[in-house]
Amino acid sequence: MMNDDGVVMAPKKKTEPELGLPTPLDPSIAEELVEQARADGVDLVGPGGLLGKLTKQVLEAGLEVEMEEHLGYDKHSPEGRNGGNSRNGTRTKTVITEESAARMLA
Repeated sequence: MMNDDGVVMAPKKKTEPELGLPTPLDPSIAEELVEQARADGVDLVGPGGLLGKLTKQVLEAGLEVEMEEHLGYDKHSPEGRNGGNSRNGTRTKTVITEESAARMLA
């Protein structure tokens, strides 16, 4: 980056990690989730907590998008049937997050 005087400047450091999202996340979404969890008696952290459930849903959605991009077709699409690179079912997987690791060590 160059300033008006022709001096090359280092790029400004970002204070927040870049998520690659088109717009910043709306804080009211998180507030709404927390309010709903509290109203339903759901803890924010721990087994069955909001953070764990939300992490699970985000990871599953991201992995599904990756699979669709890798295979080149959507889930349940007829073009994937009996092909050389088709889906062959699912199985249970365990992903260890910082939250779950902290619980295991406690």
